[in-house]
Amino acid sequence: MEKRIIAFDIGDKRIGVAASDPFNTYALPGETYWRTKSAEEDAKALARIAAEKGAGTIVCGLPLNADGTESLQTEKTRRFAALLAAHTELPVVFEDERCSTAEAEGVLIAGGVRREKRKQSIDSIAASYILEGYLHKIKKENTMSEEKKLHEAECDCGCEEEESNLVELIDDEGKTHKCYHIGTIEYKDGWYAFFQTAEEGEEENDDVTILQIVGDEGNEELVPVEDEKFLDEVFEEFCRVMEEDDDADEAASLDTDYEQGCGCGCKNHDHKK
Repeated sequence: MEKRIIAFDIGDKRIGVAASDPFNTYALPGETYWRTKSAEEDAKALARIAAEKGAGTIVCGLPLNADGTESLQTEKTRRFAALLAAHTELPVVFEDERCSTAEAEGVLIAGGVRREKRKQSIDSIAASYILEGYLHKIKKENTMSEEKKLHEAECDCGCEEEESNLVELIDDEGKTHKCYHIGTIEYKDGWYAFFQTAEEGEEENDDVTILQIVGDEGNEELVPVEDEKFLDEVFEEFCRVMEEDDDADEAASLDTDYEQGCGCGCKNHDHKK
């Protein structure tokens, strides 16, 4: 798992907070920070929030005009970000926040949230949109080197996406396994990560390892799911999500039959996680 990325939607009265999941694949809205009369104290508070969440990078939404030009609010945000950078050793970067507030407002309206209660969450939802934009950008930058661009033009195997999702899992015996992180979903108040083996020399297969993410932010662990029936439910939900993302063919090819004996939640019983 990687260092989280935290995003702030900086306003004059409130600052929205959002943080990434342990794999930096999606954004989760946090609590809104209400500003004090001291920008210095506000900057210190945000630095503490970033440290508490175990962040490795801070993203500040940059308010721009519709045509991309800068405004007075843009300059105010830049000044505050510079103040924040002075109180943390983490890199502080900017991400275009145009439309993020409008999108957040739309989500709350669609959810039936009354106008007077939207202030409590709109900024953090906007921060999550800012963070999602940044996560998408860095993933694209990490995979689009000149060599990979050439390969992408000649090959449709999706290998550049697989390489960007490569992670290492360590089992209870201390053995390291290379796996592709193929997705993470929320189900019944829990978060579950899905992996496929990337070990060299192993026969190609579509077996999936399902592990639950547990623990406080910044101290998460991946643990097996012991309940086989519940594991089936989680896998079915994963397939449904994949189908919604137009990945029905891939979901249909995954092996849904669980073997008995391992009990670790791993669907590839040649290697225990």
